[in-house]
Amino acid sequence: MTLGPNIVERLSRARGDLRMGVPVVLTGAGTAALAVAVEAMAPARLAELRGLGTPELALTGWRAETLKARAYDGDLARIVVPGDVDLGWICALADPVDDLRVPMKGPLRSLREGPADLHRAAILLAKSAHLLPAALLVRVGNPLELAAQHGLTLLRLDEIGPELARLSPLDEVVSARLPMAAAGAGRVHIFRPDDGGDEHYAIEVGQPDRSQPVLARLHSACFTGDVLGSLKCDCGPQLRAALTQMGEHGSGVLLYLNQEGRGIGLANKMRAYSLQDQGFDTVEANHRLGFEDDERDFRIGAEILRGMGFRGVRLLTNNPRKVAMLESCGLQVVERVPLKVGRTAENAAYLATKAAKSGHLL
Repeated sequence: MTLGPNIVERLSRARGDLRMGVPVVLTGAGTAALAVAVEAMAPARLAELRGLGTPELALTGWRAETLKARAYDGDLARIVVPGDVDLGWICALADPVDDLRVPMKGPLRSLREGPADLHRAAILLAKSAHLLPAALLVRVGNPLELAAQHGLTLLRLDEIGPELARLSPLDEVVSARLPMAAAGAGRVHIFRPDDGGDEHYAIEVGQPDRSQPVLARLHSACFTGDVLGSLKCDCGPQLRAALTQMGEHGSGVLLYLNQEGRGIGLANKMRAYSLQDQGFDTVEANHRLGFEDDERDFRIGAEILRGMGFRGVRLLTNNPRKVAMLESCGLQVVERVPLKVGRTAENAAYLATKAAKSGHLL
């Protein structure tokens, strides 16, 4: 028994540290580094890090491609940070907001020798904290001493690797009856992951028979579409149409998954919108930010459905990836039910990109 945090709790603490610009200590096989998220870093911390060694900037392969930097490690690039550049220079490499105004940011020198495991872990941590996927690392030789002296969170790669890859168990916290205009009688279930991450919701319409495939939708949170009525996407109309169809059918389950912006978070989604205003499509914008086309984890939906007692679904979706993911998680998708609503003049190009580049059946 111990009162101290376990690895899951230390990871949650590390995400909070990164969001506040506090470094974390990463240790691997014979190597260690201090890592800080570029987005939250302050000039004073940069100066302190430089006092410990030469900083290295970790960027994803997508962001490196935009910057024409060599990504010798394939999925990421390790950029040497010159001693005469300031924090603005580093932030300009991480954030594409000024790429068109200041397209030349080099020359950039990428490292190709040695392992990149610490850099890869730092990027994954930044992503999981919904920050830009860019981190500054400084190699150190006394990680335990630094962590104890400065009260920093220390993470070992062999511990965090499996935790970052696995799906955190979800526990149902509470459920309550909720009559809804679109679907009639309903019940909202709140699920909370053990790792301290975002909660997810299941809206149960009517009383679905657990022995039969349930009409279901995996709906990713969209503040702009669901709440503000954005015309840039079709999310709001899809949400309301799915609930209406479940109400007409008499039963169903809508999973409202807090994976805003295809899993990159609302702030990064707004960054992507800003890039779209510059002429990039939704996939290109994600890549310029350093993200994949889609960072969502649909295993969450499969676990919630199984936890509620369902084994088969009739899935309301235009996205074949959702079907494949649910089936890979042991759920039987007996039918894909199209949900083609919400097309507007403002989102026509967006929908065309989803069809052409993400495989949506529109």
